[in-house]
Amino acid sequence: MHHPTLSTGARALLAATVVAAATTVPLTVGPAAAAPTTTRQQQYAAAATEYGVPAVVLLGVSFLESRWDTNAGTPSTSGGYGPMHLTDARHVAALPGRGHHDAGAEDPRGDDSRAARVPAPRPVEPSAPAAAALQTVDAAATLTGATPEALRTDPGLNIRGGAALLGAYQRDLGAPVGAGTDPAAWYGAVARYSGADSADAAAAFADEVFTTIGAGESRVTDDGQRITLAARAVRPERSWLDRLGLRRLTRPDGVECPRTISCEWIPAPYEAFGEDYGNHDLSDRPARQKIEYIVIHDTEASWATTLQLVQDPTYVSWHYSLRSVDGHIAQHVKTKDVGWHAGNWYVNAKAIGLEHEGFAAQGTWYTEAMYRTSAKLVRHLALRLGIPLDRQHIIGHDNVPGTIPSTVRGMHWDPGPYWDWTHYFDLLHAPRLDTGTPATGMVRIDPDYATNRPALTDCVTVGVPCTPRGSSAVVLRSAPSADAPLVNDIALRPDGTPNTMVVSDHGARASAGQTYALAGRQGDWTAIWYLGQRAWFHNPTSAPTASWTVGVVATPKPGRTTIPVYGRAYPEQSAYPDGVPYQAISPLQYTLAAGQRYAVGAVLAGEYYRASTFDGSSPGDWTVIRGKNRYAQIQFGHRIMYVDLADVRLLPSPVGAPR
Repeated sequence: MHHPTLSTGARALLAATVVAAATTVPLTVGPAAAAPTTTRQQQYAAAATEYGVPAVVLLGVSFLESRWDTNAGTPSTSGGYGPMHLTDARHVAALPGRGHHDAGAEDPRGDDSRAARVPAPRPVEPSAPAAAALQTVDAAATLTGATPEALRTDPGLNIRGGAALLGAYQRDLGAPVGAGTDPAAWYGAVARYSGADSADAAAAFADEVFTTIGAGESRVTDDGQRITLAARAVRPERSWLDRLGLRRLTRPDGVECPRTISCEWIPAPYEAFGEDYGNHDLSDRPARQKIEYIVIHDTEASWATTLQLVQDPTYVSWHYSLRSVDGHIAQHVKTKDVGWHAGNWYVNAKAIGLEHEGFAAQGTWYTEAMYRTSAKLVRHLALRLGIPLDRQHIIGHDNVPGTIPSTVRGMHWDPGPYWDWTHYFDLLHAPRLDTGTPATGMVRIDPDYATNRPALTDCVTVGVPCTPRGSSAVVLRSAPSADAPLVNDIALRPDGTPNTMVVSDHGARASAGQTYALAGRQGDWTAIWYLGQRAWFHNPTSAPTASWTVGVVATPKPGRTTIPVYGRAYPEQSAYPDGVPYQAISPLQYTLAAGQRYAVGAVLAGEYYRASTFDGSSPGDWTVIRGKNRYAQIQFGHRIMYVDLADVRLLPSPVGAPR
């Protein structure tokens, strides 16, 4: 069960470890600067030797924090800097304190049969008590003699700071110290480095570090440094964890997480109040209705604020929250029930929602620990529920379509262009079909995340360029030229003007893993069919940003000049029983013209889940209304959308494909 006094416990524990490291551990303060080294790999080796940490332990911890990246000196959501994720509360305190469902005009429930459920902005949670605990950078400064600013911005000093903290934690446990000591004895120090507030979360972090050590890793970092962790079989001595004195989570039967990750049950309330109720709907999925989607969100708020909001019956809900600092998970709604999170009732009724502590912009990055636990959870759910591991079914909130024309513009855009979809799908062990050629007529967006750095703006300040960083998004232009205007999303810009490079304006972007039908090629440029037009992106053979693949495409039936596109796949009017209001099948602003083709992700029956009262007392409540209508789900723009199967032909992608 959730203990309310521990809602910011990760930060409280971290504060305790900082104090211990800085004041009670008998360490000699190191020199202000390390001896010059020529490579990042050597910097890890030198820091390991200096502070008596086995190099494999230092490399393993750093990999799970940042994948050894510098992230351009910018902080993570938990205020962590550099390869070792040294945390600084001064940054955390400056971040927004409201959930992302408070922002904009999107109705998270997205059901026209009920009054819009647009949450009112909540008060910003006082940040000082929680933020004061996230201060390992100051402890590292005390231990190394380097300034906090230098530790945040200099990768070599950052690595030294992390090594100093690990050495301090090891000494505090009374465990053996030295670069040549057995890595197995460092399990407790590694667990403590996570900043977790429970034994479960600390152990999950440490287990992942030692799994990484056992498997080995090698990659080029975001600033061009080749780092290698040679595989080494280690059987960690987990008994060291007991000396940390962390609370043990109660994990009641029914928590839907794999045993290999830290997970607790913090329920979202199902309560009636006045003439309304909140903050989710009951169902019996998948027996009642197949779950088709898992929706990836970010919270736009701290962990403490996120938990506060999801436990408010007058707010909205999602199924899981994931913590940035250590990847810990809280489940709030059973997967059989329907959360109010995606802004589209058809999607909500057929989806599970995951909120990741983070920000789509704000100059922050998502931690590796959170990516990994999220991927483990999603793979577990997808395999159990038969959800395909592809971008047609594992989608971002930014891929969910508006329900009717008036809602399209207010739909949300998280987790944004800085979520690393390629890495995430690698962690999911998702299958890839890369047997295509230009003649097969379909492309999968596939930029190199580290080097793909679109010149976005307004991440922190309006009109100011964002810090250059890796991105999953490719920019789409109206002609095969870097000088051509961006394409237009008519729902976002009805006047026909081009979309922009503002970070939240994703109407001229495609994202890693999304699949599109080929619309043309010219030199180093490739065109895809996108929102009823040809959209061009730079795709040179020497540095491709897409891969060729095959699949099924939808195109209008012969004789149809254009066909409508929908934001939900509802049944026809005759399918509704007496007493249940018909939910109109309303086309969106877009049309699909003859000669165009769009990648098909699924063929779906028209369905509407009727849930309008707290006790199921309205006619047809808690039932799925199904009709004869069938729909093809297509990748129409950045968002998925639907076309009536009666309007289209489904064809293998090579048919009529441009060369």
